[in-house]
Amino acid sequence: MDPHSSAQDVHRCNFCESAIVHSYCDFCHVNLCKPCVVDHISDGYDKHKIVPFGERRSTLIYPKCGTHPHKNCDLQCKNCNDIFVCSSCTASQTHKGHIFVEVSEVYTTKKNAIADEANKLENLISPTYEEIALDLENQLASLDGGYEKLTTTMSKQGEQWHREIDIVINKMKTEISEIKVKHRDILQKHLNEIKQIQALIKQTLHAIEEIKKSTEVSPTIEYSSKIREFSKLPPKVKIALPTFFPKPLDHEKLYNMFGQITPLSTATEENVLSLNQPNTSVRELLDEPELVATIQTGYEKLSSVTYLNEDCVWTFGSTKDIKCFNMKGELLYTVSNKSEQRPNDIAVDSDGNLLFSDWKSRTVNKVNNGQIEELIRLQGWTPSKLWVTSTGGLLVIMFSGDGTQCKVIRYSGSTEKQIIQFDDEGKPLYSGNNKIKYITENRNHDICVADSWACAVVVVNQNGKLRWRYIGHPSVTKKKPFKPFGITIDSQSRILTADRKNHCIHILDQDGQFLRYIDNCDLKGPCGLCVDNNDNLFVSEHFNGNVKKIKFLR
Repeated sequence: MDPHSSAQDVHRCNFCESAIVHSYCDFCHVNLCKPCVVDHISDGYDKHKIVPFGERRSTLIYPKCGTHPHKNCDLQCKNCNDIFVCSSCTASQTHKGHIFVEVSEVYTTKKNAIADEANKLENLISPTYEEIALDLENQLASLDGGYEKLTTTMSKQGEQWHREIDIVINKMKTEISEIKVKHRDILQKHLNEIKQIQALIKQTLHAIEEIKKSTEVSPTIEYSSKIREFSKLPPKVKIALPTFFPKPLDHEKLYNMFGQITPLSTATEENVLSLNQPNTSVRELLDEPELVATIQTGYEKLSSVTYLNEDCVWTFGSTKDIKCFNMKGELLYTVSNKSEQRPNDIAVDSDGNLLFSDWKSRTVNKVNNGQIEELIRLQGWTPSKLWVTSTGGLLVIMFSGDGTQCKVIRYSGSTEKQIIQFDDEGKPLYSGNNKIKYITENRNHDICVADSWACAVVVVNQNGKLRWRYIGHPSVTKKKPFKPFGITIDSQSRILTADRKNHCIHILDQDGQFLRYIDNCDLKGPCGLCVDNNDNLFVSEHFNGNVKKIKFLR
């Protein structure tokens, strides 16, 4: 047996092919024994990276600097679209005063993100497509039986009729057969599309596996995530079988009275995949919430905060500028409202794009690659607070031009889908004015509005039906009237709302029952709220311009 091809053989040197491997060149990716190391590095030690074999593929291979070819680019410049730079570049006039990050940190973060993507593709997205495919296959398998029942019913009806009725039966059976072909074609078409996407997912997983095995920096960092592409699931196809309605016999109206066949009814259910799956384990409230970090934004009056990713939040205050900070308090990006006015609110859509409402132009806008695009323009109404729903839609609170009415509109893109304004008795759900009202959507699709002027949190279900109102909790220490401002939810469907005048946060369950306060983190005028994917709470303090990150769950 050839020892080099034996599955039981130890790793051998790639040069002499006989000695047991001792070291590994992380640049050349070859196995080396002790004697062959010297020969391998004879063309220059700096061209190689020799490590113990057990530590192989542990050295990052940095790109060379285009300006200083003798140096590696181990940094990225945040101010220059994350270009690779070397240590000499950082000292140059071109990058004076810029913010730099370690490539190794970016590489590690991206590597972890890629591993997470592989996990989601394997354990979440791919199984979901399997379920969709199985459902379509089951529909196809039961197709003949369903249609056979139809034809049997027709045949029983036809037995009661004379010869001319048999002609009608045959004609209707032909119609059924044609509908069946269309039915099959529709299901098969959708199944074929699902199969194609499944093939693409497998290709992507294969590519990710190659990246995971590689230590090449550029391919890893340049990898473009496919998660959002594959997360946009196709609609779930449900096609109702035609229905046959027999009619009483009438010779003069033979054809019409024999029955009716309904056309194919193809219903599509919105099939949305949530990548940020709710934490199914129960997370209890901490006895004492903990202040994790404080970000000083520099705003004189800070209005709101919204979560972008694990290291960044967007904020806005009393100026036209919307600012993005990292957890160290460093300013990363600034977007200026073209109307030169402060925005009414900000949000982040499912693609990570910034959204903001502008009271002066009465528009809702999207910032895409640094460019401001108009999404919605209102007539006679002014957009206020925003919330991006779990299905990718947009909820917009707006008030009338005369400031006497308020309503919530659900949008899909720029198309109006739902209006929420009155209860079952025709009374307004929200106070009729242009005062601040914050909004969020709970995990059960309830829509929660913090109506400060009404001194209440108003919650309706996804159909706009009133569920409950919360008007505060009796307390000997909270002496000022309850006026809720910011509102958000955690992974357990608890509702958190900011009580600005009493300098605390109220925590409620999804049915409006008070659970506890957060009042121990030296909060000063809490206003906007948001929660990240790890259930950390971000609180914007209105008067001092700070954002506080608070851990409140175990």
